[in-house]
Amino acid sequence: MTTTFADLGVNAHLLSALARNSIDSPVTVQVEAIPPMLRGRDVVIQAPTGSGKTLAFILPLVERLIAVKGPGPRALVVTPTRELAIQVDRVFQSLATGLKSALVYGGVGYATQEHALKSGVDLVIGTPGRLLDMVSRRRLSLSRVQLLVLDEGDEMLDAGFAPDVERIIELTYQPQMVLASATMPDWVSRMIERHLDDPIRIRIAAPVEDALEHGLLRVVRAEKLRTLSRLLQHHRGSAIVFGRTKHGVRKLSRDLRNLGHDSADLQGNLSQNVRDRTMDAFRGLRTNILVATNVAARGLDISHVDLVINYELPDSPQWLTHRVGRTARMGVKGRALTFLTPEDEAAWRTLRRQGAPALPELDVRHLLTEGDWRYVAASLVETQPRAGAPREPRRVQGEVRPANSWDRRRRRPRGRGPYRSDQRPASAGA
Repeated sequence: MTTTFADLGVNAHLLSALARNSIDSPVTVQVEAIPPMLRGRDVVIQAPTGSGKTLAFILPLVERLIAVKGPGPRALVVTPTRELAIQVDRVFQSLATGLKSALVYGGVGYATQEHALKSGVDLVIGTPGRLLDMVSRRRLSLSRVQLLVLDEGDEMLDAGFAPDVERIIELTYQPQMVLASATMPDWVSRMIERHLDDPIRIRIAAPVEDALEHGLLRVVRAEKLRTLSRLLQHHRGSAIVFGRTKHGVRKLSRDLRNLGHDSADLQGNLSQNVRDRTMDAFRGLRTNILVATNVAARGLDISHVDLVINYELPDSPQWLTHRVGRTARMGVKGRALTFLTPEDEAAWRTLRRQGAPALPELDVRHLLTEGDWRYVAASLVETQPRAGAPREPRRVQGEVRPANSWDRRRRRPRGRGPYRSDQRPASAGA
């Protein structure tokens, strides 16, 4: 028998909002997470990107805000990026008739955000640094926050964010806490032990084999750009291409435009207005190719992306997971492709030791001439080709060098209850 949102305890007001948004039935992570959140329990959600985590915590959040009135903000969602904050707010606004939210993130002026906070809000969604800026400027108090969500919590608690997140938690008074992310490294578990009260732990396995096809493409460095261009010529849908640095992403996007591709870049040197316009154009299919740093790899829900290309390797298996998670979302099939040059071999071996999956090697000739995803027989790429691999044949002018036959001589060495407004101490007032 199919579980419905009503079975999970979602009220009639939200059921109507879900119907207006054509959301008919809950997915697994929502079935597991919504009931304990409605009971006031702390919850840890580990689930693959695109599995429905955002709706899993937004629905109980809205339900609580409707049920318990009072001065705010009464709920706080902390995100690692501005783009993810905007996306979470979009989901909230689609469901929360009569409730007010404020977005608080860097890269834009303070005035608009301060005005929103001053007018009174139920929910604040923001990035750690700007949230603490608003607290220090006395524009924001977190003493009334009753539900605190750390979205993409593992990234939030990375080296650069950990002190800010710890400070934000200290500024609240025993809120119900939810931590949601696709990955859960060991050091996140230590934070959970410190700050969450006997949390319900939910882990949803990734159905990678069902939805995501991920292959590895060998290519020499000198041919990377031309190889990428040929791949994109065969691809008719929307694609995200990931690089490592802001400068490299900007240059790669410019190079693709010079080769005739409809490309835009998304990286940290852009103003917030430009980033917003870029994402709007990509969501609206006015731009087909998004070249991005890891800033776009976390949490963004862009349903029409059917190809992800790791033009440059990520720093960790977790980032690989978040990057390729931009496609194959909610069970819709998608493809990911990771470039591997001879210079990348050592980094790839390190990623494999850290837990990255072995990937089947794509047949470069079929891929570039026909756009056909065929794999080299019995290949799961772990290291470089065998020492006795034959040298590549002499290349015809204009032909892209086959990546799986590079010249090896070119290699370089190298338990709280539900909301209780009367549980705050007198010092936790306005």
